[in-house]
Amino acid sequence: MLSLEHITLQYGSRVLLEDVSALISPHDRIGLVGSNGAGKSTLLRIMVGTAAPDEGRVSKAAYVTVGYLPQDGITAAGRSLYKEVETAFEDVVTVMEELEEAQQSLSSLDPQSPEYADTLEVFGELQHKLEDLDAYRMKSKIERVLMGLGFSVEDMERQTEEFSGGWQMRIALAKLLLMEPSLLLLDEPTNHLDIDSLQWLEEYLRNYNGAIILVSHDRAFLDSLSTKTIALSMGGMEEYAGNYSFYEKEKEVRKALIQNAYKNQQDRIKQTQEFIERFRYKATKARQVQSRVKQLEKMDLIEIDSEEEQIHFRFPQPQPSGRVVMELKNLSKSYGSKKVFKGLEYKIERGDRIAIVGPNGAGKSTLSRILAGVEPFDAGDRVVGYNVVLSYFAQHQAEELDLSMEALEIVNEVATGEIRKKLRSILGSFLFHGDDVFKKVSVLSGGEKSRLALAKMLLQPANFLIMDEPTNHLDMKSKVVLQEALKQYEGTYAIVSHDRHFLDPIVNKVLEVTLTDVKTYLGTVSEYLAKKKEERSGRPAAPAKSAREPAVNEKDRRRVEAVRRQQRSQHIKPLKKELEGVEREIGGLEAHKLELEMTLADPDLYKKPDEAKKASSDHKEVLTRLEQLYGEWSKLTDRIQMVEKELNASQ
Repeated sequence: MLSLEHITLQYGSRVLLEDVSALISPHDRIGLVGSNGAGKSTLLRIMVGTAAPDEGRVSKAAYVTVGYLPQDGITAAGRSLYKEVETAFEDVVTVMEELEEAQQSLSSLDPQSPEYADTLEVFGELQHKLEDLDAYRMKSKIERVLMGLGFSVEDMERQTEEFSGGWQMRIALAKLLLMEPSLLLLDEPTNHLDIDSLQWLEEYLRNYNGAIILVSHDRAFLDSLSTKTIALSMGGMEEYAGNYSFYEKEKEVRKALIQNAYKNQQDRIKQTQEFIERFRYKATKARQVQSRVKQLEKMDLIEIDSEEEQIHFRFPQPQPSGRVVMELKNLSKSYGSKKVFKGLEYKIERGDRIAIVGPNGAGKSTLSRILAGVEPFDAGDRVVGYNVVLSYFAQHQAEELDLSMEALEIVNEVATGEIRKKLRSILGSFLFHGDDVFKKVSVLSGGEKSRLALAKMLLQPANFLIMDEPTNHLDMKSKVVLQEALKQYEGTYAIVSHDRHFLDPIVNKVLEVTLTDVKTYLGTVSEYLAKKKEERSGRPAAPAKSAREPAVNEKDRRRVEAVRRQQRSQHIKPLKKELEGVEREIGGLEAHKLELEMTLADPDLYKKPDEAKKASSDHKEVLTRLEQLYGEWSKLTDRIQMVEKELNASQ
């Protein structure tokens, strides 16, 4: 359907893409991954034709249409929301306008005239055209997509310029989905979505009748949709036949195999060089020495990518707070005539790890600001517990950084103790590499400022963290660093986010904020979503825990989690042991395969037909066995994932 052929692109001395090729098939679901700056967005722009490579070309069939959603920079104005999205059906709108003109002509023409007969015939043809274009379902399609993306019925007649940047991107996404291009290129489509609209989009794309390429840092979203992964790194491209989780595992397997092959090749090179040096001046060995020299010259050297530094970050461990960290009593908050909260009662206890979720506009950020003490409220009380030290992160805090200071100075100002020795590494985990740490705040982008503000906040000792969308500008590796730090954190926190994969391992409660109420669900975000699905389907479900009810006993929660871990281990441990055995055998055979190939490349071998025949036979056997083992590895990983899913569902 579309192919990339030997694409190369260089910016100054930096090679962004080097001789990369790929084939996109009609129903592909591809996750395009790589660290920030690897060239993902650039590659999408090359595919759509808004950027040109230095070398290579993009080829596509004449019937193929390509739709592209960039990360930002799209605004619409001058029309109502409905009329703007209606432009996605440009051909339908044109026919409808022609039909209206024909209808007006018929009303003014003499029914007995030839012109009337001709116009009536055109009118009938236009009606047939509309039927062929499925125009009579256009309105319901538009409403379905807009409502799915979080717009309300009242929004339909609002002017598009009234909507903020995040909603502007939703408008662009709605138009793109309704155009139904053959190939859909989506660059971070989940950035501006809440958890409900994200769930809707995931389901819509799962049933999309075309190919999709996704760039996303939402791992759960990628895992759910992608069946192939293209990874960009250091100018190169690698394809993996599975979703992001498959890619991570397969990448480690490939890495281990390459390292084994590299070690074996280096050993062989060393032996060959020693032979050459030992017998270089011995006339009786001259032919063998020359053969070894040619063998080395022809050898394709295996290269090992340089290892990225593994960064681990721990929060400064705070003093413990009292049992009750914060309590909201009969709290009310309004913006003009819009009531956000009325009579809200909520208690946060030590050890609570809360995900705050809900539709955009319901009051998630307002609640986080009230908890942080930076948002006034109309009535009620906000009671801070004993010895509570609070730290708050929100996107706007990036604008409060001192513009005259360098990034390293910003974090050095708040860091204390041993952690000050690791500040450059910590900034590296938030994507400030090399001399980036010496950049003035005044020259940083919006995303860089947000990451710096987050790093600053995390370095300050506090026992109650409140974070509003902390992962918005982080890549996969940075999210893992933050996630691991939160796992080890001994305090209490509340996080506004829709990133399920980030939240699931680190939260024990989900606080759902809706337009009418707040509710608490015990467990992870995935468990909350499963419970909501049960509720929507009408099947009997355990009643959701009210926000007024006391929190589950921390000791009991830990005991239940320990039982779950033990059950998982009993079911999965034998499978993982079998998988490790398969991986060890693959590593050994890959090394043996390389040795055989080097032996077969030696011209002297063929002077001994029996040995040559045996080496060739052994090589075929190794290839056959490797193919079997790769199949076994794939089945075992699928089985482990399935067992984990079944255990999660049953618990």
